[in-house]
Amino acid sequence: MKTEVLQAAINYLSYREHASKELIDKLQHKGFAVSDIAEVIAHLQEKNYQSDQRYAECIIRNRVNKGYGPLYIAQALRQQGITSSVIEQEIKNQQIDWYLQAELAYNKRFADVAIKDNKDRAKRIRFMQNRGFSTEQIFTLLSSD
Repeated sequence: MKTEVLQAAINYLSYREHASKELIDKLQHKGFAVSDIAEVIAHLQEKNYQSDQRYAECIIRNRVNKGYGPLYIAQALRQQGITSSVIEQEIKNQQIDWYLQAELAYNKRFADVAIKDNKDRAKRIRFMQNRGFSTEQIFTLLSSD
């Protein structure tokens, strides 16, 4: 195993969690050989220094705190190469009340301003969809408004 590849990977992981795909991309960008990278990634996963599951947990917590919904979070994780099974498992493990999260995101953006017309209602629906909340969550929220 190449020590410079291992050292570079550990340096990246010392700052924050990385998905294996993200770590591979960064190491390839530095010009390391694919075979060396694969060996290092396997070693790091074996030692539990790199974990896609831990990465998913961090991203979920971070995005929930920023007011994003499950669809947005799942898409962001898929783009980082996290498998659907890990995504579903971690979203369930977090035991998040997505209706409450939708309400918090909605209230942060629109506060106590009443819906004026259909154009304003459509704008709010688009905002919530872009935040990654499901249609059911959005319409449940708007029907109580």
